[in-house]
Amino acid sequence: MVAVVSGAVLVGLLLAPLLRGLIARFAVPEGEPWCEACPLCGRTIGRLLPPTGRCPGCRGRLGAGAGTVEAVAAAVAVAVAYAAEGPQTAALVWAGALGVALGFTDGRVRRLPYRLTVPLLAGVAALLAVAALAEGRPGVLLRCLLVALAVGALLEVAVQIGALGPGDSPLGLALGGLLGWYGWWVAIGGLFAAVVLAGLWGTLRAAALLVRRRSWRGLEVPVGPFLLLGALTALLTR
Repeated sequence: MVAVVSGAVLVGLLLAPLLRGLIARFAVPEGEPWCEACPLCGRTIGRLLPPTGRCPGCRGRLGAGAGTVEAVAAAVAVAVAYAAEGPQTAALVWAGALGVALGFTDGRVRRLPYRLTVPLLAGVAALLAVAALAEGRPGVLLRCLLVALAVGALLEVAVQIGALGPGDSPLGLALGGLLGWYGWWVAIGGLFAAVVLAGLWGTLRAAALLVRRRSWRGLEVPVGPFLLLGALTALLTR
C-alpha cells in the first residue's frame, strides 16, 4: 500500500508542471485570447512551469499559487490509485489529470474552456471503449452512453436557463460516462455529492462575506470543481 501511494504521489508531481502550463494558458476570462506569453515581460509560456507558479523570466505570478497544483495533483493521483481497478484505470487517470487543470481554471476565471473539456470527453470515451473491449463487456458502453447523455442533458438545461456556464455540460458528459461504467447509482451519487459540496461552499462563502461586510459580488460558485469532486467522491465511496 505504501508503494502504491508513493507511486501515485510521484505520478501527480511529475504531471504537475504540465498541468501548470495548461492552467496558465487557459485560465483567462471569456472573450480574451489564450495566454501564450507572460503579461509582465512577454516571455513565451512553455508547456511546463515550475512549482513556484512564477514566470522563469521576470518572476511574475503565472497561473496557480506555489505548490497548489502539485498538492492537488498528488492527492488526486492517490485517490485515483485507490479507486482504480481493471482496464478502465486509464480513463480515470486521464480524467483525473485534465480534471485538475479544469478545476483550477474554473476556480480562477469561472470558465471551462472547450480546449480542455473536449479532449477530456474524447479521451474518456476512447479509453472506456478500449476497456470494455478488453474485458469483453461491450454492453457496458451502452450504459456509459446513456448515463453521459442523461447527465449532459440535465446540465445543458441548467446552461440554457443561465444557471451554469456552457462548459459544464461537456464536463458532465465526460464524468457521466465515466461514472456510468460503475452504474446509475454511482452517477446519481456523484451529482448529489456535487450539489451538496457546492451548496456548502456557497453557504460558507456567503457567511464569510457577511461577517466581513463585503460586497456580494463574486459570490458565484464555480460548478466545475464540485462536479469533479462529486465524481471523485462517488468513485471512492461506491
